[in-house]
Amino acid sequence: MSLVTPLVPLAVALVGAFAIEAAASPQRPSLRAGDLAIRAAGYALIALFWFQFSWRPWLAAASCLLTLAILSVVDRLKRRVIGEPVVFSDLALLAQVPRHPQLYYTLPLSDPRMAGPLLLGLAAIVAWYVLEPTALPETAGASILAILALPAALTALAFSALTPWGQGGLRRLSPRPDLTRDVARFGLVATMMGYALRRLGEDAAEPRPDATTSLEDAADDEVVVVVQLESFLDPARLGGPDLPAMARIRAEAAQYGRLAVPAHGAYTMRSEHAVLTGLDPDALGFGRYDPYLARKGEEPTSLARLARAAGFATVFVHPFHRDFFDRARVFGRLGFDRLVMEEDFSDALRVGPYVGDVAVAERILAEVASGAGRTFLFSVTMENHGPWKPGRLAGIDAPLAQYLHHVANTGAAIERLIDGLAGRRATLCVFGDHAPSLPDLPPQASGPAATDYALFRFGRDGGTAPGRVDLTAAQLGCVLRAAVSPNRTGLGG
Repeated sequence: MSLVTPLVPLAVALVGAFAIEAAASPQRPSLRAGDLAIRAAGYALIALFWFQFSWRPWLAAASCLLTLAILSVVDRLKRRVIGEPVVFSDLALLAQVPRHPQLYYTLPLSDPRMAGPLLLGLAAIVAWYVLEPTALPETAGASILAILALPAALTALAFSALTPWGQGGLRRLSPRPDLTRDVARFGLVATMMGYALRRLGEDAAEPRPDATTSLEDAADDEVVVVVQLESFLDPARLGGPDLPAMARIRAEAAQYGRLAVPAHGAYTMRSEHAVLTGLDPDALGFGRYDPYLARKGEEPTSLARLARAAGFATVFVHPFHRDFFDRARVFGRLGFDRLVMEEDFSDALRVGPYVGDVAVAERILAEVASGAGRTFLFSVTMENHGPWKPGRLAGIDAPLAQYLHHVANTGAAIERLIDGLAGRRATLCVFGDHAPSLPDLPPQASGPAATDYALFRFGRDGGTAPGRVDLTAAQLGCVLRAAVSPNRTGLGG
């Protein structure tokens, strides 16, 4: 076969991939020669990736174009809902899509609307494989050598990017995470590859959070309860009714305010990680997009580790699957002794598709009451999780109306926790992980919408009047360090 023959479909793949991405992207792609060369290299690597499985140039070109088409569709949806382009760490979430399709706005694989196109696509690939002649050499020895050499060469290329020379080049192209800029310059594929390699090559040294906040006289608490409320913010900010819980927060909390979070409408794990560790996303480098994937729970500054070292029993409560975000494994490494998860809520009341927040609050109080000594409990709720679709709640189809129904239950859960802990020497913190992904609250160019948080301290005489103190999620984590570990200083300390 002539060398020119495989180059024609490769050229078609490069031009077609650029056209697909340029048409789908809300950003105008860079036309600088260097940027185009890097973009083309990304497309070529995708084509070669598929080529190594079939050795059929046109099938590889078509596979490259299909890959870009799928990525572009997902990118457009993600930008509309979350305000962020597709990133390399999203690939790690693909394994969760078949198990939890409703969370990713898709259908189960068993649904004919999914199974039909997939089976047709598989049949088309088989037919194409039969009809297009292979580009392998004619002799058996040369064919085997080629089959082994191409994946070896691609692997060697990836490893070369992890050398000091390779990392130096990548640092010059992307000195720090800037997804919007880099996708416009290099395209989705090259940016995903580059960011993944930058993450793998980052220094493994553990960053330390700044001790910028504290709670006076908090390290002698019997109980510390921190509750991450799914998609929670004051509904009055969305035109909804005033929650009684918000009035109690403003009247009874030690402090409260807006919470600047790392993402809009999704990526719970980013806020979760920031609060649990006190680490700002900027301290995580290219691991900021999925801290659990990047760091796997190995966090010296984890609240649970600090609490356990101070003599607290550590408990994690979450009424959802153990495998989601690999939480069961990660939270064990974060320092939690016991995990209370979906199987422990088999009889709990569901509101819509998920266990209700009031049921979670009751389980939290039961865990605290059953503890023999000091307890640190971190909980993540689920009732307010999307998607917001007709049929979720009987007689309520509008997404905002659904959210307002659920968030009223969240308010009731907050009040139940306040009442249940008020008789003990305890600290209670509640906060929203991110804004809800509602059509009424689209992502803004200015960044993720802030959520709300509140911090209560029970069992103390007097004290100052509640005050509003706006924080970032990482700063809130630093505040909470003082509640579980002595000699931690910061705000006012």
